[in-house]
Amino acid sequence: MNWDGVQRGALEALGYRLYRRAGPAAPPAPDDPLSRALLRAAGVDPDDPEAGRLCGEWPAPAQLRTAAAKRALWPRLRALRARRG
Repeated sequence: MNWDGVQRGALEALGYRLYRRAGPAAPPAPDDPLSRALLRAAGVDPDDPEAGRLCGEWPAPAQLRTAAAKRALWPRLRALRARRG
């Protein structure tokens, strides 16, 4: 199960230790400014372990320079924001 930051903090405050599932390691957190800005627009903390996976699902930054790629990405960002908010 994926816990958001508030849930992780609450569980750790209660003394629970959260483990990750065995399997491939989570992708590293994005370090380019565009990816971090897109994550903030989606309402995702750029330092969240899930952030790297989300950025891996999006088009490459070079592709995001096209209008069609931007139009395709914004509904996904809004859906993420609505789910988290």
